Amino acid sequence: STGYCTLYGDTAGGFAILKDVLKTTVYKLADLINRKMGGEPIPLTTIKRAPTAELKLNQKDEDSLGSYSDLDPIVVGYVEENKTLAEIQKETGKNEEYIRKIVTLIDKSEYKRRQAPPGIKISPRSFGRDHRMPITNRYKPSNSPLS
Repeated sequence: STGYCTLYGDTAGGFAILKDVLKTTVYKLADLINRKMGGEPIPLTTIKRAPTAELKLNQKDEDSLGSYSDLDPIVVGYVEENKTLAEIQKETGKNEEYIRKIVTLIDKSEYKRRQAPPGIKISPRSFGRDHRMPITNRYKPSNSPLS
């Protein structure tokens, strides 16, 4: 959602099975698969390793995004529930500056979503069909929490 992916790297492929799945849900799914299948078909080292774009030494997503447990409710509020900054702030308890940063990253990453492979829609309102923005002329929607 925030663009922490590399085009033609981790977004490459013909079909993105996890395209509409929040990071915290990915971890829950991995744990569930391991429990149901027994053992570690998904190695714990993969699950426990901090997410990173690996663009520089010792970089971690959380260094600039905060934790995914903090981030995901903002993504849900903004993308899936179309809430205002004030509503998101009230529900999450996060400060306005952090929420603005995340929403800005989401909006600025539209060009990456346009180049990503298709995937399954599981949320009530998702990128591509329900939440889509122009990518030219510095467009800023009038109903954005940032307006």
